[in-house]
Amino acid sequence: MQKTINWQEFEQVALCVGTIIAVEDFPEARKAAYKITVDFGQEIGIKRSSAQITTHYTKEELIGKQIIWVVNFPPKQIGNFMSEFLCTGFYREDGSVILAIPERDVPNGAKLG
Repeated sequence: MQKTINWQEFEQVALCVGTIIAVEDFPEARKAAYKITVDFGQEIGIKRSSAQITTHYTKEELIGKQIIWVVNFPPKQIGNFMSEFLCTGFYREDGSVILAIPERDVPNGAKLG
């Protein structure tokens, strides 16, 4: 059973759209992952993170994709890399991730709400 939260708790999570502008391999990661650079627009800026999305996505097809990200978690050290936001997606039975993507283009930094 899922825990119930109130509207104020939901509003604290900053789910924002950003466009992927660079993708690199992350061979030091324990599980297969990419290092991703995302443009969140002028207010949030450009940030980097890692994402375990190598099963369904190539580096080339990720460039230019708009994805929904959580941008207000504190940075997290992942091996020798500092992750600045969290990728959102849906887990499949095999543990792989399908990304949460807006249906149409929206401005970078737009908040889901």
